[in-house]
Amino acid sequence: MINSRRNTDSKLAVVALSLLAFMAAGSAGAKAISKTSAKPSTAVNAIPHLVQTDGKYALMVDGAPFLVLGGQANNSSNYTGALSKVWPAIKDMHANTLTMPVSWEQVEPVEGKFDFSFVDTLVKEARENNVRLVILWFGTWKNTGPSYTPSWVKLDNKRFPRLTNKDGTTSYALSPLYESTREADKRAYVELVKHIKAIDGDRHTVIMLQPENEVGVYRTARDYSPKADALMAQPVPQALLTRYKKSPGNWNQVFGKDADEYFHAWSIARYVDDIVAAGDAVYPLPTYVNAALKDPLNPDQTPGSYASGGPVYSVIDVWKVAAPHIEFLAPDLYSPGSKSYEATLSQYARADNPLYVAESGNKPIYARYLFSALGRQGIGFDPFGFDYTGYANYPLGAKVFDADAVKPFATLYKLFGGMDREWAKLSYESQVWGVSEPDDHSAQSLDLGRAWSAKVTYRQWQFGLPEWDPENQNGYPDGSDVPSGGVAVAKLSDNEFLVAGLNARITFDTGEANKARGFVLDRVEQGHFEGGKWVMEYVWNGDQTDYGLNFTGAPVILKVRLGTYEK
Repeated sequence: MINSRRNTDSKLAVVALSLLAFMAAGSAGAKAISKTSAKPSTAVNAIPHLVQTDGKYALMVDGAPFLVLGGQANNSSNYTGALSKVWPAIKDMHANTLTMPVSWEQVEPVEGKFDFSFVDTLVKEARENNVRLVILWFGTWKNTGPSYTPSWVKLDNKRFPRLTNKDGTTSYALSPLYESTREADKRAYVELVKHIKAIDGDRHTVIMLQPENEVGVYRTARDYSPKADALMAQPVPQALLTRYKKSPGNWNQVFGKDADEYFHAWSIARYVDDIVAAGDAVYPLPTYVNAALKDPLNPDQTPGSYASGGPVYSVIDVWKVAAPHIEFLAPDLYSPGSKSYEATLSQYARADNPLYVAESGNKPIYARYLFSALGRQGIGFDPFGFDYTGYANYPLGAKVFDADAVKPFATLYKLFGGMDREWAKLSYESQVWGVSEPDDHSAQSLDLGRAWSAKVTYRQWQFGLPEWDPENQNGYPDGSDVPSGGVAVAKLSDNEFLVAGLNARITFDTGEANKARGFVLDRVEQGHFEGGKWVMEYVWNGDQTDYGLNFTGAPVILKVRLGTYEK
């Protein structure tokens, strides 16, 4: 009995050391192997790719920056029979991109036998509808669980082990510490990537991939199996020590109270990165991992009360070190409160991470946050649940999801869809700003550099000033009690700006450099873009400009030139 136990411990040590070697590998060369480059390829036939310069990012598609105005279908709409109910919603939304799941159980129901017929149909119909695709790989994780793995995976807990909870019970979630699971997932993912390259490598209908979905685990901080405990006792990888400026030691010694979550985040990130690296070797489309969030206003939440190990804001740095092949980490935003939503946007808009809203609620109140995302140089916005299958994820989303539910998003997508390439280029090469109406409708200031400033206000009539009616006898515009407004501004030149808005007023003024001079709106043009060129429709002046630039529920694009004069 004693000899048997020693033999088991010896095997465990070997396995733990072998896994540690895998977990530690790859991070040192992150910059060398990153798909992100400061020099974008402008070739029309170049594979979609992410570029960055000085912390600014652009998604290059067919040789030019591309703004994703996306709509994500419901989870179970990833079958040919549902597509006829998907395309009408995407069309009504004016989306330029459909985000659609492809699941492991769908493409490999029998081990080693693959079926990509749905992918073929999806790509074909996307082209017919003039829409790009982002494909979500539902593999080891979907909402932290293995429900989208094939039966031969999710029913075999010996070959594909689940986590062990701290109390010794078995978790619902698969453990990231087993090569058997990782290699099986990787094989299927690589076959998917091979197939996408074969049918789309010269067309670029598919522009991004999301490997896995909402990784992590609830109700526990990490895997507490003997294998996991053995790895926790090993030294923390040097790359992570360097990132956090820590001295050597095991996970508990280095990270203390955060050790369990950091270890689990590292384990999952290395697992997913290995899968992505294998796919990149075939066809290196941009990849991102989405996060089931922790409360941005409550940093003291306990791991497991949210998806522990996933790329929540407190472990973004762990993921950045552990997963160099993954371009960016993206939030799933289902908290409609403006303070919470804006805080999360700020946490993920980083110099080393472009902002991309991977999921958001489909209630009308969420649409306005497109302005805030664009103001933080976001490369895309992708709210969830846009199809007419009859499913509604209330209370996260609308009670009834139909054409009326699409309209608030369609209004803004139609506005920015007419300049998606132009906006993406300005966001990458120039400066952009954007704000969404706060829950309390309070005013917001925009610092447009030393020369200019701006103020955005809400619940105002198109004509006149609020101080004319101190007792508010005239009331507020109909429907303005629910926040819906916002403004986005892009710099065209030192004195010229592109401005788009909804249910808001923007008032420009001089900044520090011009404070001694008088201010004037030199010229305000309403127009649109055709073939990348600005087309003026008519000029605003008089009543239309005397009280700021007022955007109603029918948003427009303005080209604004600012000027000064000697007092």
